[in-house]
Amino acid sequence: MIQSWQRWNNVSRKWLWVLVIVGILASLPIIVQRVQTESSANKVEFVFNYRALVDIASYQAAPATYMDEQLDRLKEAGVTTMAMFESTLDELSKTRRIMVFSSLEAAKLNQSVISPDGNYTYIAFTSQANEEQLSSLIREAFGQLDVTVANWSYQNQAGLAIGMGMEEALMKPLPLDPIAFSMLQDKGFHILPRLSDNVPYDQEALDEQLGFFAEHGVTRILFDGESVKGFNEDESKNSLQAFANLLNEHELGIAVIEGLKAPQKGFNTLAYLTDYNVVRLHSLTDGEAVQSPETLADRFALATKDRNIRMIYLNASASKDAAKAAITNPIDNLVRSLQAPGNAVQRIENNGFEFAPAEAFKVYDASWQTYLKALVVLGSVAFIALLVSCFLPSLTLASFVLGWVGSGGLYVLRPALLEQSLALFAAISAPTIAVVLAIRKVEELREKHPDMTGARRLTHTIVLYLKTSVLSLAAVPFVIALLNNITYSLVLNQFRGVSLLHLAPILLIAIYVFLYRGNSVAEELRNWLRMPITVLWVAIAAVLGVAALYYLSRTGNAGTLLPGEAAFRSFLENAFGVRPRNKEFLLAHPLFIVGIFAACRYRWPLFAMILAVMGQLSMVDTFAHIHTPAVLSLIRGVLGLGLGLVVGLIAVLAWQIIERCWSKWSPRLLKP
Repeated sequence: MIQSWQRWNNVSRKWLWVLVIVGILASLPIIVQRVQTESSANKVEFVFNYRALVDIASYQAAPATYMDEQLDRLKEAGVTTMAMFESTLDELSKTRRIMVFSSLEAAKLNQSVISPDGNYTYIAFTSQANEEQLSSLIREAFGQLDVTVANWSYQNQAGLAIGMGMEEALMKPLPLDPIAFSMLQDKGFHILPRLSDNVPYDQEALDEQLGFFAEHGVTRILFDGESVKGFNEDESKNSLQAFANLLNEHELGIAVIEGLKAPQKGFNTLAYLTDYNVVRLHSLTDGEAVQSPETLADRFALATKDRNIRMIYLNASASKDAAKAAITNPIDNLVRSLQAPGNAVQRIENNGFEFAPAEAFKVYDASWQTYLKALVVLGSVAFIALLVSCFLPSLTLASFVLGWVGSGGLYVLRPALLEQSLALFAAISAPTIAVVLAIRKVEELREKHPDMTGARRLTHTIVLYLKTSVLSLAAVPFVIALLNNITYSLVLNQFRGVSLLHLAPILLIAIYVFLYRGNSVAEELRNWLRMPITVLWVAIAAVLGVAALYYLSRTGNAGTLLPGEAAFRSFLENAFGVRPRNKEFLLAHPLFIVGIFAACRYRWPLFAMILAVMGQLSMVDTFAHIHTPAVLSLIRGVLGLGLGLVVGLIAVLAWQIIERCWSKWSPRLLKP
């Protein structure tokens, strides 16, 4: 019975490889449609924060003149769009459209005593034109808040008295400043409105507002605050659906801000209801705007090319510089980053993009993808079962059957979890299996040909390096096909388990190297457990623990770069157009090559495979960044393999020199 079960497990491995190949073939049409989707939107726009410019201009001796000059400079530099927040009394005051007074200030102006109960806000319009365009706007906005608004005047200038304290009134959102809106459009800027959810939801008023936007060339909305328009009253008014209907009716899209600590509430729902008429926006903070023009240019070019960013949002702010005894701002620096030689605008255009209002990706998602994905799921389960067979051969067939049944259950209950789980475990399986097979092949070669020449060892090493890499990359079609959804490209949904992907193959290869190369796993385990623990072993364990923590910290976007690493990355990007991963071509791939070369003669170099597997899993992980175009990820992986081979050959040469020197001099050193 046991022998029969083992025979079935052995036979099943051949069929599992057939299913893996079927899964890869089924994924190819899906990959083609993924590439078509990624190439369907190539328009980029630079967006400047108009409110920031208002704040900066308010510190100048001639604010209006300064504002006009800077708008022209930004337009010439490549800024195509101005982001306009919902206005406030404070902003209208800074643009000199109104003057704002507290009750105390109004009493002093009127040479009267302040009332003990009248804590109001008083505004005076600075011109008749301002009154005509802003008076009704302010009345309606505060009227929606049930705040009384009455006529008031100051030195024959018409004004309003608002029944609210000045500190609070200055914060209340008003509609976009119509005067600024017209002025910016006259200068040739597109407008990106920023809407908040801070006032009661009014479908009729929003319909009118969005209709006005559509008539004046607005194509996209960006939200201000922690939630999208309509979220706060969605339960009582179904306002998200109502707002989505208005966006669809007026053909307006939305933008998602990259890298927020928490997504804006209701955004995913609104994105779904608008059929994902969404573009990704990269925001440059006030503090980051002072970085060198070269650094900013690199950042903007990489954002558009590597992360499917189509809107770059520029912030700026005024600051006090004690050393210069002046109020400074980063506008000059931003203009240089866009205009200077090697600038962001030129580099983005060279990458095949054009500057125009950003468009959402056209999603290619044919109905037949559903049937092909079923084959991809089958192949993924087979890949995972093959991984199990490397460590527990007797459970090969059982793991496949259990995986297939479990996949069916997850498909019914949580299909998204099924896709992510299979993508993760397929990504873990391929590089682990590839390196295990490489270790087995090297041990077979060493036993059959213990005295191989250096040239033959090198030939076997290069062939094994390429075969291992191809097998590791076999996981990529599964990752792409299983996660082929626009929500991943827009990072509305994220691939989970990246840390596990970076750690699991290393641990599995360590287990294999330590326990699976002797007579039996139990015997090897007993031998390791019987080894005495010394201070040296404790020190090594501590160093490895710190190294592992640092390694895991580098798996995300928040890892700390080593000194000089940023400059080296920039050099690689400029030299090759696509930056290969340092850990691949400088560490893991060369370590694999020199480790295999040495292991063809000695047994202990195979311990290097524990670290060398990082290069294999890293290639797969590159494709797990779904917001990066698949073609670019492929170029990055192949480039890393090529450079890794070059560095590895240099390492082999160094090893050969060391090996020959040791062979020549060790007998003399050991001679009594």
